Amino acid sequence: MSDLPPDSAVTRDLILGGRVVLNQPKKGYRAGVDPVFLAAAVPARPGQSVLDLGCGVGAAALCLGARVPGLRLAGLEREPGYADLARQNAQENAQDFSIFEGDLAAMPAALRQMSFDHVLANPPYFRRDQSVRADHAAREAAMGEETPLAAWVAAAARRCKPRGTVTFVHRTERLPDLLSAFQACLGSLVVKPLIPRQGRESQLCLVQGRKEGRAAFRLAHGLVVHDGLRHERDGTDYTPDAANILGAAAALEM
Repeated sequence: MSDLPPDSAVTRDLILGGRVVLNQPKKGYRAGVDPVFLAAAVPARPGQSVLDLGCGVGAAALCLGARVPGLRLAGLEREPGYADLARQNAQENAQDFSIFEGDLAAMPAALRQMSFDHVLANPPYFRRDQSVRADHAAREAAMGEETPLAAWVAAAARRCKPRGTVTFVHRTERLPDLLSAFQACLGSLVVKPLIPRQGRESQLCLVQGRKEGRAAFRLAHGLVVHDGLRHERDGTDYTPDAANILGAAAALEM
């Protein structure tokens, strides 16, 4: 993995209750629960096609492929080292997952000729005019926004088939920007807050739109991720609904 930073040893992790093997850098950006929730929210059916924009090592796409058999998966990743790991993960998980290397604003020609039933993305969360850059270059590339959110949404909509869905996971504080971008090119919008604990404010949310959709906007019931008002014991304390998604590959209803 010569394209990864020299301090980025690779770990071999099991996610989605052991259904997905994920090779990823030990340092820098590492997949957490966000891509698992993102994948769970995509209403894909066997035989359909899915594009993961900024796929990293492939966590979201591979989780979706493990939940829904027979998908044709594709990913776009600009960092060659992460793209190589995504290819390795696709092979180890025996999934039909094609990785394209390139930037969102300059997609490979072959990818620009394709369209998909579903497009998903976990874009960088933080505007760097309002936050501090990460010390690790790979983590900064994954977390620090360079391309505006509107460009991410527009690119996703262009690659989406009519009546297909576009699903993003992002910080709740960026919801005004997300909704503005989604409304510009998608319809039938749904927002589902992810709530860390009962009584806490949502920090993350899922946003989904449908190309050529005409249904009214919906604010869905939020998913509470952890049990209790605070963390009081060692180990995980996921709610039953969250545990079913993270460990048993359940779908997340939008």
